[in-house]
Amino acid sequence: MARISTTRFEDRFRRRTARAIARGTVFRYLVGATVIVSVGAGTLVRLVDPKDFHSWGDGLWWAIVTLATVGYGDIVPHTAWGRVIGSATIVFGVTFLTLLTAIVTSYFVASSQDATREQVERERGEDVDDTQRLLREILARLDALDRDRERR
Repeated sequence: MARISTTRFEDRFRRRTARAIARGTVFRYLVGATVIVSVGAGTLVRLVDPKDFHSWGDGLWWAIVTLATVGYGDIVPHTAWGRVIGSATIVFGVTFLTLLTAIVTSYFVASSQDATREQVERERGEDVDDTQRLLREILARLDALDRDRERR
């Protein structure tokens, strides 16, 4: 029974992901998830490791720095659970940066493909116009030749 609900969840997740990618709104979801993870990780690490994180602001600062994979080292968790939270935050940060890079790259590639497609369509349009013009000229010359032949 649990497998059925997991499959439904996965299907629903895949459909939503596909829609977000198609609409170009996946970036908003990544930013939202990052904000949620940073606030959540900052709050959790503050609760789990209060000796090293003196305030919620310290926890939030640490979470943002860790998500960005900067890791200044000015504040670090020393408890086992703090390090577990830190590990999960690092993995999410690296994943976010990878997805962000892929999204930006895909937008550049799509933009380049659109520009190339427009140029090819313009050139094809010009080619069609030139071809039609040449065909009209040839037909006009053939008509003139036919008229000359009929006069003789």
